[in-house]
Amino acid sequence: MLKSLFSSSIRGDVLALLLNSPDEKFYVREIARLLRKNPSGVKRELDKLEEMGLVFSEKVANLKYFHANKTSPLFSELKDLIAKSLGLPGALKSLLRANEIKSAFIYGSYAEGEDTPTVNLVVIGAFTPSLLSGLHEIEKKFGKKINCTVIEEQDYKLKKKRDTSIKRILSEKRITLLGRI
Repeated sequence: MLKSLFSSSIRGDVLALLLNSPDEKFYVREIARLLRKNPSGVKRELDKLEEMGLVFSEKVANLKYFHANKTSPLFSELKDLIAKSLGLPGALKSLLRANEIKSAFIYGSYAEGEDTPTVNLVVIGAFTPSLLSGLHEIEKKFGKKINCTVIEEQDYKLKKKRDTSIKRILSEKRITLLGRI
């Protein structure tokens, strides 16, 4: 089973997305768009994951939605394995993609390479309850406090030019998780 589970990079990306957002349901093209992968490859991998019992699907109108099988005996172990293999930035990136965030970055001591108890995160987009719960899970998993600042896209464009604190943050070393900053 392990050989079939990890034989594809697309499968790993799909698993990371679904396991990091276990309460969310996604359709094939949505997953392909979020992961920037070919929809036919994503569909093939989803079908294989469903055969293995790691993913469920349900048809609503003309769309087939997929979500993680939280009752699978491998669910928690796979979720932990993916989180460890991706690291904190990878886990955040997966969570942010699942919440359709377009741009985000880490700044401060963590971005400088220090092992700090606090991670400073800027998210450019809309705040959602699933983003909040996902951040809490990541905090528990990695033992780090995440200071998350959410800025609406329009506000960010204005603040980027005028706000001295944003200018200072942008001049420092940072880890870009998604989008262009």
